[in-house]
Amino acid sequence: MSKKETITVQGTEVTLYSQREDQYISLTDMAKFKNSEIPAVVISHWMSTIFSVNFMGIWEKMNNHHFNLTGFREVKMMMTETGFALSPKQWIEKTNAIGIISKSGRYGGGTFAHRNIAFEFASWLSPEFKYYLISEFQRLKEDEQRTKSLEWNLQRTLSKINYRIHTDAIKEHIIPTVVTKEQITYTYAEEADLLNVALFGKTAKEWRDENPDSKGNIRDYATLEQLVVLSNMESINALLIRQELPQGERLVQLNNVAITQMRSLVEHKNLKHLK
Repeated sequence: MSKKETITVQGTEVTLYSQREDQYISLTDMAKFKNSEIPAVVISHWMSTIFSVNFMGIWEKMNNHHFNLTGFREVKMMMTETGFALSPKQWIEKTNAIGIISKSGRYGGGTFAHRNIAFEFASWLSPEFKYYLISEFQRLKEDEQRTKSLEWNLQRTLSKINYRIHTDAIKEHIIPTVVTKEQITYTYAEEADLLNVALFGKTAKEWRDENPDSKGNIRDYATLEQLVVLSNMESINALLIRQELPQGERLVQLNNVAITQMRSLVEHKNLKHLK
C-alpha cells in the first residue's frame, strides 16, 4: 500500500511517498532546487561521493536484512576509478538496497529515498534547504497525527452512542423483567463479547489472557477501521435483537458484516480523512 503527499520547501514542491509503513522523499524534486534541468545528474553527483556511499551503506546495514555486502564493497572499489559516477539504478542493482527507490513514469516517477537519507541529501544541497525540509515534514506529520486523533476520538464517540442504543435494545428484548444486577452485567458482557467474537475473533477475557501486561481492553487497541465497523455492528445488532433473532444467528450475520466492511475499508480505502 502506498500514498503520495507533497510539501513545499523554499518554493520547490517535494513529493512524499509512503511505502513499507515508512516515508520516502523525492530526491528528484529536491534536486530541482539546485538544477531544475538535470536533477538526475545532481543526484548522481551526490551519490558518487564517499561520504554518501558510506552513509547509505550504514543505513542499509541497519535496516535491510538482504543488503548485499559484496556488492557494497564492489561499489566502493569502483570509486577509485577515474570518472566514477553512481546512479540510483546501479546502487539498487549492486546492493539490493531499499533505502533508495527508483520509480519510472512521466508523472510520479523519479528517485525517492528514505527520509533519513533524504535529509542527508538536503544537507549537501543546502543547509537552509534542509532546515525548511525538516520543518515542513514535521508540520505535515503533526497535522496527520492531529487528524488521526480527531478521527479516532470521533469514532469512539460514535461507538459509545451506538453502545447506548445497543444496551437499550438488550434491556428491552433480552433481559427478563426481574433480574439481579449480576445477571444484567452478565447479559451485557455476553452481548459485548458477541461483537468481539464477530469482529476480533475472540472474547474480552481471551484477549486479556493473551495480553496480561496490556492496559485497558480489546477495544482500546482497535484500529480506526475496526472502530468504524464496531460502531456499525452495534447498530445492526440492536436491530437484530428487536427482530428477536437467536444469538447464534446474529453472530453469523455480524461476522459476515465485519468481514465485508473491513475488507471494503482496508482494500478500497473508503475511510476519508476529516478536514
